[in-house]
Amino acid sequence: MIVIKYELQPAHLQTKIDRLWSLSAIKLRSLERSYDPAQGSPVFTVSGRYTAQKWTEWTQGFQFGSTLLQFDGTGDEEFLDFGRINTAQRMSPHLTDSGVHDHGFNNVSTYGHLLRLMNEGKLKQDPWEKNFYELALKCSGAVQASRWTDLVDQGYIYSFNGPHSLFADTMRSLRSLALAHQLGQKLFAEGGREISLLKRLIQHARTTARYNVYYGKGRDIFDTRGRVAHESIFNLNDKSYRCPSTQQGFSPFTTWTRGLAWVMCGFAEQLEFLETLNSQTLECLGGQEPIESFMLQAALASSDYYIQSSPSNGIPYWDTGAPLLSKLGNDILDQPAQPRNKFEPVDSSAAAIAAQGLLRLGQHLERKGKVKESRRYWHAGLTVLETLFGDDYMSLDPKHQGLILHSLYHRPRGWDHVTLGKEVPSNESTLWGDYHAREAALYIQRMARGEPYLTFWNSGRS
Repeated sequence: MIVIKYELQPAHLQTKIDRLWSLSAIKLRSLERSYDPAQGSPVFTVSGRYTAQKWTEWTQGFQFGSTLLQFDGTGDEEFLDFGRINTAQRMSPHLTDSGVHDHGFNNVSTYGHLLRLMNEGKLKQDPWEKNFYELALKCSGAVQASRWTDLVDQGYIYSFNGPHSLFADTMRSLRSLALAHQLGQKLFAEGGREISLLKRLIQHARTTARYNVYYGKGRDIFDTRGRVAHESIFNLNDKSYRCPSTQQGFSPFTTWTRGLAWVMCGFAEQLEFLETLNSQTLECLGGQEPIESFMLQAALASSDYYIQSSPSNGIPYWDTGAPLLSKLGNDILDQPAQPRNKFEPVDSSAAAIAAQGLLRLGQHLERKGKVKESRRYWHAGLTVLETLFGDDYMSLDPKHQGLILHSLYHRPRGWDHVTLGKEVPSNESTLWGDYHAREAALYIQRMARGEPYLTFWNSGRS
């Protein structure tokens, strides 16, 4: 269980964040100079060098989005140029990619950041350039929303596995629908039937909350409150739910911790987005209070489970039911995670994603007047980041292209690099782990400096 440091404040992390930006600059320059795009998008490091792993093209937005975060965090326009040029020249195929559930990862991390930076006055105002970013985001949100499975009274954006499959990951891709809705985009189907992107966002979130998140109500004998199933399977003949499943976890009845983190971050972020909508907009979609209620229930349950099932320093093992965890002793949750153990790997990328979910949930609760309750999640998020930005997880070697060490991709398939003489993966990085560490660092830095609150849209909140 995470030992929450209630004394931590954003300013206490600034020295570590300054070091993060310095290291990040070296690594981003190295990747920009040396990476061959003919390989496909970079995914993870092998002996400290980024390489591709073809499955689906879901990581390129993290590559170029990282340079935009670097500019936002430091003001170094070299990285703004990297991000703008690469987005314009190389991201357009992702806008019309109808084969993935990852539009929020690829396109909000690039076009979305550029639009936000312009709205915040950090980019020179240019109406045509702004229209370019807005059009890209409108297109992305509509294409993502069109990848849809209808159920009897709900539905979901289906995963690359096919129309029967709902992934936990997609909660973070809902940001693409949110932005497109905010920009006034509509989706039209056969016969000119108009489809609301906001309605599909809420329906997908509701289906995820109902089937991928557990609440300790006896759904099955593994129904522990806050546990998350990576995948839910549906019978498309009668539109019924069939069973939990997983692609990257150990089993359907254990919790893959990065899937847990996607749910935490996705629900917390959407709760914040709902705060920007008026009650009339939500009335015909089920009502503001019921919508916020189911999202908050999912966010609280998953965040509580993360806090309770992670080691004391906040970095989780890759799956809460990984088969060899028992080899590490009966008290593994009372000790800091052991990233270089010989039985089961940790996944620091899950921590980077989950930390932001905890922080945003804490802020949401505080704005709702639940100040005492908010402190648990806010300070848990700071505790995770204090560890993540420390010497054990920060990649201090300038020759290593990764930023955050001990990140994991796909344990069941054995894709992650295992150093010669070692038993399990360690000391490597992933593009999404590095991206989310940078995003979390920018979020905290803005809080420490009293700058505008970081959202995927331009909220104007300070």
